[in-house]
Amino acid sequence: MSNNFKSGFVSLIGRPNVGKSTLMNCLIGEKIAIISSKPQTTRNKIQSILTTDDMQVIFIDTPGLHTPKSKLGDYMVKSAENTLSNVDIVMYLIEPFEKIKDSDRAILDRLARVKAPVFLIINKIDTVEKPELLKVIEAYSKEYPFKEIIPISALKNKNTQDLLNAIKKYIPEGPKYFPDDMITDQPERQIIAEIIREKALYLLQDEIPHGIAVEITSMKPRKDKDITDIEATIYCERESHKGIIIGKQGSMLKKIGSNARRDIERFIAGSVNLQIWIKVKKDWRDSDFLLRNFGYDDKKI
Repeated sequence: MSNNFKSGFVSLIGRPNVGKSTLMNCLIGEKIAIISSKPQTTRNKIQSILTTDDMQVIFIDTPGLHTPKSKLGDYMVKSAENTLSNVDIVMYLIEPFEKIKDSDRAILDRLARVKAPVFLIINKIDTVEKPELLKVIEAYSKEYPFKEIIPISALKNKNTQDLLNAIKKYIPEGPKYFPDDMITDQPERQIIAEIIREKALYLLQDEIPHGIAVEITSMKPRKDKDITDIEATIYCERESHKGIIIGKQGSMLKKIGSNARRDIERFIAGSVNLQIWIKVKKDWRDSDFLLRNFGYDDKKI
């Protein structure tokens, strides 16, 4: 390790669905964070680790800042806000719209209390022309003294090297916190649960509200074969949702399972036999016990 090795923690914040998880997966080069077109997809702080020859960056992808409507919502906002006071850099992601939304103004107000350098990351630049982008930069520059303003496309991996160069400029010299080959601090089961939840959200689209959670109830490698048997339960809030998730003659559940299995096999680099069950747990998003059971424990924030 070189004498001037750098290491630090970088928080990604922004409204739901601006591309935080896509950016993190792009920078790490692995699928760590769940991606969906639905807002508030990321529910936990997810730490991803990027290690190069001369630096280690721990990215904390937080749940999108929003106005909470349930205990789960409270947990998500508390989780996001807590990271702001304990990092070396805050990266604030926005989409390239000149008009600043009320929800973005609320985030800008929160940033006024942040001591770490704040970068403005304008994502999805592949969707606008340059004059529009310049208007966005001008509008946001008037609102906050950003240390860096970096336009990128996480989806197209555009200007992400510029972003890494800027991070290197601001993070302090420090040790390696994690081994070179470690790319996340998330337990394997939690990532697998998130992969299944992502596939369900993607396939169900607007048919079902956001109220699903996934629990991995069993995960065992077979003794005689190179196969891992995984049993998972999808929890939903209503009996009618259960029928939608299962689909006609089990077709939707089968599709969720086969899509998830492909990603899980890539993630664990081995064959998987995946069994999924559906259970109804009414109002689980407001149950302290069930939230803890699904990994959303506010005592660990």
